[in-house]
Formats: sequence, C-alpha cells, structure tokens
Amino acid sequence: MVGGIVSLVFDWSALSPLTAGPGTGGVLRQVPEDFVVQEVPLYPLAGEGEYVFVEIRKTGHTTAHVVRMLAQQLGIRERDIGVAGLKDRHAVTTQWLSLPAKAERGLPGLSIDGVEVMQVTRHTNKLAMGHLRGNRFVIRVRGAAGQGDSARPVLAALEAQGVPNYFGPQRFGLGGVNAEEGLRVLRGESHLKDPRVRRFLTSSVQSMIFNRFLSLRLERGLYAGLLRGDMAKKHDTGGVFQVEDAAAESLRAGRGELSATGTLFGRKVRPLTHEAGELEAEALAAFGLSSQAFASRRGDRRLTRVFLEDGDVTDMDDGYCVAFTLPRGSFATSVLREIMKTDVDTLVPLVSEDEALAADVLAGGDE
Repeated sequence: MVGGIVSLVFDWSALSPLTAGPGTGGVLRQVPEDFVVQEVPLYPLAGEGEYVFVEIRKTGHTTAHVVRMLAQQLGIRERDIGVAGLKDRHAVTTQWLSLPAKAERGLPGLSIDGVEVMQVTRHTNKLAMGHLRGNRFVIRVRGAAGQGDSARPVLAALEAQGVPNYFGPQRFGLGGVNAEEGLRVLRGESHLKDPRVRRFLTSSVQSMIFNRFLSLRLERGLYAGLLRGDMAKKHDTGGVFQVEDAAAESLRAGRGELSATGTLFGRKVRPLTHEAGELEAEALAAFGLSSQAFASRRGDRRLTRVFLEDGDVTDMDDGYCVAFTLPRGSFATSVLREIMKTDVDTLVPLVSEDEALAADVLAGGDE
C-alpha cells in the first residue's frame, strides 16, 4: 500500500482464500496437454439453418488468433465469425464457432497448424459471446506427488460452498500491471488514444475493485451470507433483487440458492446501498476512486461465488489431475489457487496486447 492506496498489481496473496491449509503446491502448463478445456454449449444445435457451426480443437492459439486466420483463409470478415468464449493459448481447448453459410465450401481446404476441425453442423442463429453454459477443465498438476489426498477435501469444500469468483491473472496482463495504466486512463493521465486499448485497461480496474470487494467479504465472514443493500442473484433463474431482510436471505444463500453480486462500475449500474454499499465504498476507496470515474463504461454485476460441478481428482505419478466444470465467465485459476495455494498463472503470458485488442472486438466493447 502506497499513500493509503492498495497496489494495482495483481497478487494472489492480497486476496483472501476460502479454504485453509498449506495447499498441494505443484506446477501447471508444462506442456499444453496439461491444461485441457472443453466448452459446454448453452443449447443443442438444430442441425439446420443459415449458419455453419464448426467445433475446433486448438493448441497454442488464442481464440482471437484462430478467428483471424479463419477469416483470411475462408475469405470472410472477422466480425462475421461468432464465438461464445475466449480460450487460452497455453492449453488444448475445444470450442464452437459460427460462420456464414458461404464459408462452408472452404472448410475442406482449411489448414492452420495446431487447429483441428472436430465436427461441422448447422444452426439457426449466429453464435454470440456468452452463448455457453460453461467449460469443463481437466488439469494436470505436476511436482505434487502424493498430494491427491490433500486436493480432494479442498475440491469437495469448493463444490459445497462455492468457488470465490475472483478475476484471475489473465485479466491483468503479464505481471498483473494492466490496472495501473487503466487507473491513469480513468484519471485522464494516459496518453493512449485507441479506445479499444483504453477499454481493455479500464476493465482491469473494474476487475481489481471487484476482487477487493470479494476479498473483504471473505475476510469478514460475509462470503456465504448477505447484507442489507446487497444485490443478490438466484443461481437457478438468474433473477437479481435487492436484499432488505439480510437474515432471511442469508439462510437461502447458505443453502446455495443465491449469492451476492459485486459491481463492475459503469453508467448503467447503480452502486450498492446500506451496509453492502458501505463495504463497496470501502473497496473503491482503497484505490482512491469513486463510482463516477467509470461513466464511460456500461457496467455490470458479477456473482461473488459460483458452484463447480463434477469435481474429480486422479492420482498421477508426479502429482495429480483435477477435473471440474465451471459456469461461463469464471476462472479455473480460482479453483487451482485454493487447492495449490500458489501464485497460479501470475507469470504466464496468456494474452498479448494485440490479442487483447482482437478479443475486445470479438467480445464487443461496451463503451
């Protein structure tokens, strides 16, 4: 902390964990095959329609890079290619993309090193960002021989209590420093002109504040409970409502029916009120900011916890393999951090600036 302001560099040790204990340790991503991600579609495909849906398996590419290469080889515009989510480069990932019908004739001749077409079908609408139920992860942790029995109870606790829905280091760039420049953008001190770059960097500040808000809830025993003024979200229907009777709604939250949300500040989202608003204001003040600083952003709400499904740990000779499914928008690193208790992925260059800009175009900026 400098001058009363907390650091804007991403640091796992600054974020309160849910589970106690020393963790299993270990290392990730020794080879791409150590980190396998399978997209879980939001809806079944019709098998007919005006859009071509292609399931690809890629290794060593970001989604944005594959979209760029597909557009070049198929003679279509990047913006005409639909994706549901953006996947890591340092992994083996499987996901769906939608293409205009005219692109189908070029698929037999498609050749991108590290990209394999798994299946092709048709559907009635273009794939849009967020059109996925979640992702299935199968991750090998090396250098942790005999630690499978330590990983299992932590995974079980996360399955029962929910995973702290922190934004992982992927959101903050190599070394976790994107939010520092994002703060300069918000203060009018940055010389960057490209609106995509500015949007990408200020989103890191939004994410940093959310992480602080969630960490304070964990630190103060408010993770599974609710405060008056919270905006709670129902896990089954997605309905959001303001909490007035904190005691009654906390009972429902304790049963896993609903959870608090944190604010990604912007002009379309009202700050929290009452006791929840006081906690949120504390998180903002830690960065020397007010909600008005984010008037250029639309804003959103994000669940403070998510529930993983189908968790499993398999012992390996040099460690273990952990598998689980998470809903869309959540980070596998939040699960791995709880199990391993290490600085998961903070030194992995997952996204370059160029890739981040392309990803921002695919995601559709909100400025």
